[in-house]
Amino acid sequence: MWHMRKALVGVACAAAFAGGAQAQTSLKMQASWPAALTLYDNFTFFADRVGKLSGGSLKIETMPAGQVVPAFEVLDATHKKVLDGAHTWAAYWTGKNKAAALMTGGPGGGFGMDFMDAMGWHYEGGGLDLYQELYRDILKLNVVPIPILPAGPQAFGWFKRPIKNLADFKGMKCRQTGITAEVFDRMGMKTVNMPGGEIIPAAQRGVIDCAEWVGGIEDLKLGFHNVWKYHYTPGMHEFTTIAELLVNGDVWKGLSPVQQEIIRSAASETFLRWWVRWQKQNADALKELREKHGVQILRTPPDILTAFLKAWDELSAEESAKNPFFKKVVDSQRAYASVVVPAKRFYYPPYSFAANHYWPEGGAKPAAAKPAAKK
Repeated sequence: MWHMRKALVGVACAAAFAGGAQAQTSLKMQASWPAALTLYDNFTFFADRVGKLSGGSLKIETMPAGQVVPAFEVLDATHKKVLDGAHTWAAYWTGKNKAAALMTGGPGGGFGMDFMDAMGWHYEGGGLDLYQELYRDILKLNVVPIPILPAGPQAFGWFKRPIKNLADFKGMKCRQTGITAEVFDRMGMKTVNMPGGEIIPAAQRGVIDCAEWVGGIEDLKLGFHNVWKYHYTPGMHEFTTIAELLVNGDVWKGLSPVQQEIIRSAASETFLRWWVRWQKQNADALKELREKHGVQILRTPPDILTAFLKAWDELSAEESAKNPFFKKVVDSQRAYASVVVPAKRFYYPPYSFAANHYWPEGGAKPAAAKPAAKK
């Protein structure tokens, strides 16, 4: 009897689910990147998860940069409901308010925070509330932001010649974006802002001498190795950088609470699942860049990284003095990081500790495991 009742309940639930699936909601969203990039794969992964979690009742139609509006216009297009949503990066909006860059994690990783710390600040330290406040109250935009894409740690960039110290890149014309471009300007670089899809054509025309995009698989897909052979990593400019999913505010209110939760949950799952896949892709890409394309992948000189952090600290202090909301966000990040970062540094061994034991840098052989003693 119990098995029969259970089967009947299952059939009823399946029927109800199928009935709900017939009333489909479809949302049109555009990315700020071309479809060929793995950043766009993050977008399609999310759309696929939304479709499966909703049983097909909620569909996200994904579109690459430029299909409806240019890459840097998706925020305003979402606000005006030209698009239902967008897959983009908050640091593109620093022209509206420099605090937008802080929502990505910010230069220097937000006082030393890594990706998990930055997400912790969003979900456990009030960051997401400030994120929504920025768009809703400060910028007066009718959009809902959700963190979705961990695009880092990013490489320092690609150069036409070796960079041995800070003086070597002064005067070079380099593609940079957002608030980090302002920091590099202070360090003597001449920065040019452009979408990812325009970088290689600009390099081929000699418009720029160097460029930063992401690193690893992303840079391989764009073909940086066909223009430059000197690739430097790491960078401090986007050590932790988190991209966003935007949904028009009226569209969001029109979704059911379950549909809203599906989108939130799918975004969180996408963040993790895409990230771990991406790290393997990056490792494979570095191997291919070295061995197949003859790229010299080099360590960024430490004095450049230190100079960047100092220049960022200066810019941050100046902006905080004249932008109350920027200061509010910086203070929130500092307060959260002041507790989490020192504790994490104390508890966690340096990544290099075990890594160097098994995979020594400089070509040394890894330590061999001793055979177990016979009983």
